[in-house]
This record gives sequence, structure tokens and C-alpha cells, in this order.
Amino acid sequence: MAGKIEMKTPLWAAVFLVACCFLLGQGSVGASGGDGNDASRSAKVVATDSVADVPAPASSILAATPPMGWNSWDGYGTTVNEQQVKENAEWFAKHLKPLGWQYITIDMEWFVTNPVPEGNSKTSVYAMDANGRYIPAVNRFPSSADGRGFKPIGDYIHSLGLKFGIHILRGIPKKAVELNTPILGTAYRAADAADTNETCPWNFDNFGADASKPAAQAYYDSIASLYASWGVDLIKVDCIASHPYRGEEIRMLSTALAKTGRPIALSLSPGAAPLDKVDEMRKYSQMWRISDDIWDLWHSDVPYPQGLGDQFQNVVKWAGLAQPGHWPDADMLPLGYLGPAPGWGQARQSRLTHDEQRTLMTLWSLFPSPLMIGGELPKADDWTLALLTNPEVLAVDQHSTGNHPVIVNDSALIWMAEAPVKGQFYLGAFNRSDAPQKPEYSWSDLGLAGKAYARRDLWERKDLGAAGSFSAELPPHGCVLYLLKP
Repeated sequence: MAGKIEMKTPLWAAVFLVACCFLLGQGSVGASGGDGNDASRSAKVVATDSVADVPAPASSILAATPPMGWNSWDGYGTTVNEQQVKENAEWFAKHLKPLGWQYITIDMEWFVTNPVPEGNSKTSVYAMDANGRYIPAVNRFPSSADGRGFKPIGDYIHSLGLKFGIHILRGIPKKAVELNTPILGTAYRAADAADTNETCPWNFDNFGADASKPAAQAYYDSIASLYASWGVDLIKVDCIASHPYRGEEIRMLSTALAKTGRPIALSLSPGAAPLDKVDEMRKYSQMWRISDDIWDLWHSDVPYPQGLGDQFQNVVKWAGLAQPGHWPDADMLPLGYLGPAPGWGQARQSRLTHDEQRTLMTLWSLFPSPLMIGGELPKADDWTLALLTNPEVLAVDQHSTGNHPVIVNDSALIWMAEAPVKGQFYLGAFNRSDAPQKPEYSWSDLGLAGKAYARRDLWERKDLGAAGSFSAELPPHGCVLYLLKP
């Protein structure tokens, strides 16, 4: 039928329709929640900072598959500098980019001139421009001098064929409110935007932005314009998805990013994000955290940090809620060398056992979650490199559908997903206990109709032959990951 319509439609009319659809799509991406006044007010701001050139996206959906990248937090806390970013980006481009990894993200407090690894210090000294916007600390990022900001680093990362991300804290700097700096392109000042009765409970840098005040949207417009001019492709915004959840600030920031005209993925942190806000988070962002920080331990009895074994209950709760462009995020991958100044604890090799590290990658991929590696990449050993570059495992994260648990109990989890080839399935079996296990199930127990399936072990990358049922020997905290073919 499509062929008949195409043949009967005059060429000029087809061109007109395509152009209209394109323009309507450009105007609607990520712009929900704005209004006409916001748009006209931001026009002045966007004109002030030139937006970096960006090639046309391969897909009309931003973050069509779970984003994969590196983030500086697990290796450097808040202390990372320009040379370290470049060294990690170069290693990343050589070893991970060929497998589809894309993002290089500078985590929190890149604007602090006297950082401590764990951040959140009451003695921080800030770098800020005349309009109350944080800028990179020149003593850590020398190329940012003379008002260049992160554009030189962004350009360098883009020259490697990668994408560039930064971390921010929601709200407006307390220092900007104290100085009552002007908000770029408007008659507003910082004090007009701030809610001075509200601040992040675990960080001292900012006041909240008061969504009832037009100046708050104007401030977010001004920082979004600045980040777009630097060539930023991803923003991880903190103290916004949980303790406390700040829905109005999520909306304002998403609106501001849409006004820049640059496709910038929005990541909401920390977790656990509220399950009942999933529709709102899908509307305004590309990913959101489902837990507090996951570090290199199996179990934790305190809220921060959490361990790998604690994440099973969270992925079960969020199962089936991922959509192209909108991903529940199971947090970073604490693998390899966590140093020289990690955001939690002392510099070290990941304390997860090899079995646990495979479990982490398998669970995240079957869920599926964004994959953000931490640590100092140039010090990665062969084992870590193999974990991150197994194309068959990464395909599960990037291309599986219908992801869901089929067996859940205190000692085990079995998770299924559909493979890209019709009739083929991915199966992950996890041992949550401290003792070896040998789970055994009929295929019908796992929701499969076939009498026998050929199995391929994706970690070992070898075929195991056909079987009339499922069984596997699992070490403590270990797993298997199979591709099943009828």
C-alpha cells in the first residue's frame, strides 16, 4: 500500500509533507512543560552563547539504546583534571569505542579549585562567571582559561569520535545568590531565582531553584546555553531524582536543554527514583537512577554505599519499564582500578570477585541499564578489558527486548529477554547466595514453548549444544548468560 500512495503523490507535495514533519519534530523534542514566555525569554540567552556544531543524529530518538560510557567518579571523585580526562578518553577511544561505547563524562564539582575526592566540602572555593554560572577550575583544566570553558575539552573528545558529558547539581549557586549576579540575557538576578529555604541535604554548593519564579527558568536557560556552547552531549544532574525528588526542577532543566537546539541527554541522579514518577521522568529525561551509589561490595547494611547483591531487588521492581530513549539506570560499573582518588574509600582494584564482576555486567545488560564504567582506564588489566569488550554480552544490553525475570527468590534469579533474531532468547541465571547452586528447570517453567534449545555461552563464547531443559552450575554470587536457539 505504501508503494501505491507514493506513486500517486505529486513530488512537490511529498517534499512539503516531509519538511513539515521534520519541523514539527524539531520543535517538540524534549520541549514539554515550557510556555511561550519561556521560549521568548530564552532567545536572548541562546543568542549570547554560540551552540557548538553537531552532526545530524543517526536516530531521531535521543539515547535510542542504553548509553555506554566512562565517568570520572569511581576513579577520581571530584579531583579529576584535564590531563587525566584526556588520557582516559584516548584509552577509551582505542579500546571501547569500536564496541559502541560513546560518552566521556566529567563528574561532580569540576568548578571547585580545591577539591577533595568525596566532594561536598564546606570549604570549597568555586570558579564562576559574572552571570553566576559555574565554569571549569583553571588550575585543573588549563584550556578553559580566558572564557573558553569546556569547549576545548569537548572539541578534543569529539575529535576522537566520542561524546562529552558533565555532572551538575540542580539549583543555583549559593555564591551567586550572595553576590546577586545578573542572569544572562534577562533583567533578573540570582536572588530572584533561588529558594533560599531549600538546598541539597548532602551538598552545600547550591540553593534550590524556585519553579514559581520566572527567573528560575531563566537561570536554567542560561546554563543550558553555556553547556551547549561547550559541545556537551550529556548532563548528569544530581540531587534531583531522590532525597529529594524535584519534579519541577527536572521539567525546567529539560525545557532549558530543549531550547538550545542541541541534542543533550539528561541523566537524573541519585536513586532510588520514585517508581510512581516514571511517566514524568520519561517525559523529561533519558535515564534515571534506581538506587543509591553501587560500589565494589556484595552487600551493605547502610543506605550509602550499596552493594551489587542489593541491586537484584531494584531491577526486579523496575523490570519492563525501559523504553528506547528512556532507561532506568542501575548505576556505574565499579570495575578495574578504582583510583587514584575514588569518590568512596581508598584507591584499590575492584574488590568484586571475577564471578561477581560477570554477574554485574550480566545483570546490567539483561535489565537493560546504561553502562558507565568508572575507574582509571589506562590501568585496566586484561580481565577488565575482556569484561567491557565482549560483543555478545554488549549486544544483550543494546539490542534485547522483552526483558523480565521469570524466577525470583532469595537465593536465585533467572532473567529472560528476546534476542534480535525472532525465536531466539537470552537467559541469565544468577546465584544470589554464598554457596554453589545448580538450578534446574524445564523450558516451560521459564515460559518457553520449545522442547529443546541450542545454547551458546556468551561469556565463554562457545556453543554448548542442544538441551531438553535448563541446568547450570553456579558458583557463589556467580551467573551464566546463554543465547538460546530453537
